[in-house]
Amino acid sequence: MSLVSDTKNITVGLVNEFKTFVAKGNVSVIIGAAFGDIVKSMVKDVITPLIGMVGGKPDFSSIHLGPILIGNFINAVVSFLILAAVVFFVLVKPMNHLMTKLKKAEVPPPTPSTPEDVLLLREIRDALKSK
Repeated sequence: MSLVSDTKNITVGLVNEFKTFVAKGNVSVIIGAAFGDIVKSMVKDVITPLIGMVGGKPDFSSIHLGPILIGNFINAVVSFLILAAVVFFVLVKPMNHLMTKLKKAEVPPPTPSTPEDVLLLREIRDALKSK
């Protein structure tokens, strides 16, 4: 039961992070530009054939809504979502994990000690209260 709830929490967390990532268009443009060829190749040569093996050829271009070629739009949306998922799970998620590990490794600054004059004033205050 604990494993199921842990898996569910991890999945919900990943989905929420992915939604946040997709909503930040500027981040995905920068990452997409930097790793564009690698990501496009992974989507075209690895992910799309895997989807094709599971559910047939992922092509919606034959779908028409009257004169409107809605299938081409659906193809573009599916391609974008696959590309965004690859970028998120292959680049962003590991980088965030690495950054979290690096932040944990940082040593917090030591807490400053109380100055002597403050200690002396506290002693005087306590002595006056006791009289």
